[in-house]
Amino acid sequence: MKNPVNNSKRFVVVLVTVATIVVATRLLESSRSRGQSAANPPQQADVQSGTSPSQPSLDLSPSQLQTIKVEPAGSYLFPVEKEAVGSIDYDEDLSVQVFPAYQGTIIQALADLGTDVTKDQPLYTIKSPDLIQAESTLIGEAATFDLTNKELMRVQGLGGIAEREKEQAVSDQETAEGALKAARDAVRVFGKTDAEIDQMISSRRIDPALVVRSPITGKITAKNAQPGFLVQPGNLPAPYQVADLSSKWMLANALESEIPLYHLGEPVQVRVISYPDRVFRGRVSKIYETVDSDTHRVTIRSEIEDPHNELHPGMLANFVIRVHDPVESIALPANGVVRESDGTMTAWVTTDRRHFVQRVVKIGLRRDDQVQILDGIKPGELTVTDGAVFLSNMLGAPPSD
Repeated sequence: MKNPVNNSKRFVVVLVTVATIVVATRLLESSRSRGQSAANPPQQADVQSGTSPSQPSLDLSPSQLQTIKVEPAGSYLFPVEKEAVGSIDYDEDLSVQVFPAYQGTIIQALADLGTDVTKDQPLYTIKSPDLIQAESTLIGEAATFDLTNKELMRVQGLGGIAEREKEQAVSDQETAEGALKAARDAVRVFGKTDAEIDQMISSRRIDPALVVRSPITGKITAKNAQPGFLVQPGNLPAPYQVADLSSKWMLANALESEIPLYHLGEPVQVRVISYPDRVFRGRVSKIYETVDSDTHRVTIRSEIEDPHNELHPGMLANFVIRVHDPVESIALPANGVVRESDGTMTAWVTTDRRHFVQRVVKIGLRRDDQVQILDGIKPGELTVTDGAVFLSNMLGAPPSD
């Protein structure tokens, strides 16, 4: 038979153990509750101020307020622009390859690469068989004209000459005169002046040098004129290339998706690394039809004004073009917007300049240190316009002991 006294003792021990467990559990839950409250003071402040717990907030001391700037959210007129990167090139419409009009061998090159030249300035001379033939004919026709002219004068000075003979002398002289005029015109086609033609006739010596002149005013951008080289019209490479450098091309690569935004004649602004503070202006002159299948970009050509020849072919350039009318929108200074670690953009607002609430905002365009706010801020709301990153750092800092 079991002892009742021992049973009672066991019952008491069980009750004491159960009570101890209950008390310990309650103490542990109370401790956890206090720890969570201490670890999340911003959420607690939000509840007291009526702000949503999903929007962290801070209360700043007077000294902390000195580190930030608070202003009403204003508006800004944002231009709608697109940018593209490309390079500078010669304006091929203003660049001329200077070929001779006739075949020949180069005698002398008269201008160096990079030299500024004027229209009709001699560039090089060639020895042309066609010119030699034309000049030989000229000298022969001049001699024939002199002979027939002398014969006419002789016949006219003699008496008793038959009328038929006189008429023949006049006819021969007129024929020789016409042939001489045609010969002079043939030589003149090669660029010889009347004075040079007269000199050849009087000296009875041909001038085999055909002078090739620059067709435009510009700068020599290529030179392949070496003495003794055979040159022909249109046979590359051209002995010289001359370009008018008052205008350049800017060839930019724009995204395929942006093609509908570009239109001929639209003004563009171009910047290059060499002149970071300068803006070169021009207009879109061509939108190429072909799209690069690898990069999915299209070439946009712009004609850029460069009267002082400061842009050089091959320069890396950036161009900006306005594709839409400016948009007026809520804006904050760049120092009032913070990119958080998760990639979201935030700003800080207040109603009493003491209690500040962090809001997630959606941004758009940027211009002149202004950031377009598409969502998250209402017009006129008091916002932190300088020092927003200071508040975000305070929010993320661990609580002090």
